[in-house]
Amino acid sequence: MRDKKYDILFDTVPIGPLTAKNRFYQVPHCNGGGYRDPSAAAAMRGIKAEGGWGVIFTEQTEMHHTSEITPFIELRLWEDKDIPGLRRMSDAMKTHGALAGIQLAYSGINGPNFYTKEVPLAPSPLPIRTFTNDPVQARALDKTDIRNLRRWFVNAAKRSKIAGFDLICLYGAHGFGIFQHFLSRATNHRTDEYGGNLENRSRFAREVIADIRDAVGDTMAITLRVSLDETIGDLGCCNNEVRDFVELNADLPDLWDLAQGTWEDCSGPSRFKEEGAQELLVKGIRELSTRPIVGVGRFTSPDVMVRMIRSGVLDFIGCARPSIADPFLPKKVEEGRIEDIRECIGCNICITGDMTMSISRCTQNPTFMEEWRKGWHPEKMNPKGDSRNALIVGAGPAGLEATRALALRGYDVALAEATTTLGGRVARERLLPGLSAWGRVVDYRQFQISQRPNVETYFDSPLTADDILEFGFEHVAIATGSHWRADGVARQHVVPMPIDPAMTVWTPDDVMAGTHGSDLTGKTVVVYDDDHYYMGGVMAEVLARAGAQVILVTPSAFVSDWTRNTLEQGAIHLRLVEAGVDIRLNLGVTAIRADGVETNCVYTDRRSLIGCDAVLVVASRVSNDKLYMDLMARQDDWADAGIKSVKVIGDAAAPAPIAWATYAGHRYARELDTPDIGDALPFRREVTQLEPL
Repeated sequence: MRDKKYDILFDTVPIGPLTAKNRFYQVPHCNGGGYRDPSAAAAMRGIKAEGGWGVIFTEQTEMHHTSEITPFIELRLWEDKDIPGLRRMSDAMKTHGALAGIQLAYSGINGPNFYTKEVPLAPSPLPIRTFTNDPVQARALDKTDIRNLRRWFVNAAKRSKIAGFDLICLYGAHGFGIFQHFLSRATNHRTDEYGGNLENRSRFAREVIADIRDAVGDTMAITLRVSLDETIGDLGCCNNEVRDFVELNADLPDLWDLAQGTWEDCSGPSRFKEEGAQELLVKGIRELSTRPIVGVGRFTSPDVMVRMIRSGVLDFIGCARPSIADPFLPKKVEEGRIEDIRECIGCNICITGDMTMSISRCTQNPTFMEEWRKGWHPEKMNPKGDSRNALIVGAGPAGLEATRALALRGYDVALAEATTTLGGRVARERLLPGLSAWGRVVDYRQFQISQRPNVETYFDSPLTADDILEFGFEHVAIATGSHWRADGVARQHVVPMPIDPAMTVWTPDDVMAGTHGSDLTGKTVVVYDDDHYYMGGVMAEVLARAGAQVILVTPSAFVSDWTRNTLEQGAIHLRLVEAGVDIRLNLGVTAIRADGVETNCVYTDRRSLIGCDAVLVVASRVSNDKLYMDLMARQDDWADAGIKSVKVIGDAAAPAPIAWATYAGHRYARELDTPDIGDALPFRREVTQLEPL
């Protein structure tokens, strides 16, 4: 059924004593669940097995209590009582013939040990490297500590075998794993046999792998995940030295797992990283070892995957984010359904689940991490209820997903859009610098809807309550989106700020509509960002490209502060500096005057004036909910009109990132015509078992 050019992706490939059924390799990735939500994480991996992945890995699993990264919630394998939860995961992974892998992590210089209160251990005594600059330092491992650490890895490997895993990945990438800490001169300042030259710095990895082989025999495969380049010059482990390391230890692991040096580089969003961005760093390493190579690069195109294999760059196609956006990606390639793939948009919302210690989301796949909690399947909907039809008002991400999912359930769906374009906010935002991949949110759903005979789409259809009451639809979902406020109400201001009408004031909507003017050469524009996600930075970039001298003012200590959770904050700051944007942090705006903006220091309230020709306010958004309110005011007329329910969803209910909108649309479709659960919890959760007193 598949195109023959993709046959190579379905070759069986040996990994040590094992054989993978194909080349689709889900590399380790976190999900915000970890030890807190083991069944949710297990079910998520099980869905990937059903979707056809040949190798499936856990997230990083803390293998000993002397190295943990609280507050982040990862898996743990500290003692035997951790085995049952992991066994549930490995069982789920292997349900359709996939190999189940566990990533064992000892965080060393990255483990502050806030939960266990143990003194951190690392190759050299240095401050702990975390996202939050924790004021803790590690003690250098002495020879006894190293022997203990080797034993702890063996214990973890034995437990992994009991837990049913086929492969062990030793984590030494992204700056997070002890193997990289020994390998890198930036974190290894030792003068004994574990430091100095490359052979010495490789010693720990060689010893641990030999120890594990002796302990688990030839029934498990051992992979080593290493960074391709720490990107800190000769001080760290550069790409040339990684190649020397692989050549020196060519057949050490059963598979080389190659990833970029930092997590920010490896999982860079689509704004800053193209598909296959790590190819040049990987190319040629395959020739240095007889072992297979897996690499990553946000692979979404089967054609790119085939090129990676045929050119000899990779043996396995490593995916984290694409496997989240579409767990059935391999199955769809195999079945010749390329057009049905939900391509990852590279927004990194999935990563925010880990960074915020919450359950992860996916903009493209609203069922991610809800497979167990809510029983949602990414490819299957629950049966249709008693009603026949539904009207969706608004074709933004919430309305499109609600339409797609309701149609799959079997309802007759009418989708009414007030403009001539599908997509709502996505249709506008996909045209902004770096955000073109976000258009896949619309493209995927537009195609899926076009294949459904039970969907009718109506353009140029702004509706009133009277219109809807005349139509006779049984269910109505209002997904009319939101718009940006111009009055500054957000976090600094809970009421409108003073604004002189003599000053030109824009919102992001004005810029996206083009009403701000295309040539701003010689103009000074202040961008006031009190939203703190991507929009303020993008708007500053747009205006700078249009020739304006841009001054970005934000009350935060960081540009686009919340994008630290999507691993792009540093890249945004750098791009704005390169564009000539004047960045002013920790500064609010107290008033917009005729001659400029009055600012205040967020700490001292010290006032100053920035002269400008225009101000772009990136504050909060207002829901476009008038139609919903009008319908709610006429509930007495619903029965005569045949209306059973009216619900507001997505940004029309409460503005949020796009992933919240697709989730809202999907949830609406899932829950239509289902029994009222009253005050019951709408999802399952796991509660820790109490130990005896």
